[in-house]
Amino acid sequence: MPKHQRGLLDTSVVIDIERIDPGALPQEPLISAITMAELAAGPAATADPTERARRQDRLQRAEASFAPLPFDDGAARAYGRIYAEVAAAGRKPRGPRAFDLLIASIALDAGLPLYTRNVGDVEALRDLIEIVAV
Repeated sequence: MPKHQRGLLDTSVVIDIERIDPGALPQEPLISAITMAELAAGPAATADPTERARRQDRLQRAEASFAPLPFDDGAARAYGRIYAEVAAAGRKPRGPRAFDLLIASIALDAGLPLYTRNVGDVEALRDLIEIVAV
């Protein structure tokens, strides 16, 4: 598959970005404000000081490297389509993977492929957006 010019990285990709072959990523990788929020919560989500420092470093690197795409009114409208697609597939659109669906809404609204390490979380959306496993 040819490399995409632009693509939206979900949080799983950003977390593992240093372990991913750059050739597997789009030429212009983008992230969402939802991913930035998840990264910002990361340091507070652990009591281990070493892990907290690692997560803080990851957050600061992301802040320095990306200007996140917002979850705006277009993404909010796209979320309605995402929600319906997931529900039609017999999966729960709410719960532990709700952030993934919000990120997918931004990809749908922006017409971007979604790069993920957790394809199963967004598999039901293949008719709406291109899913790229990395």
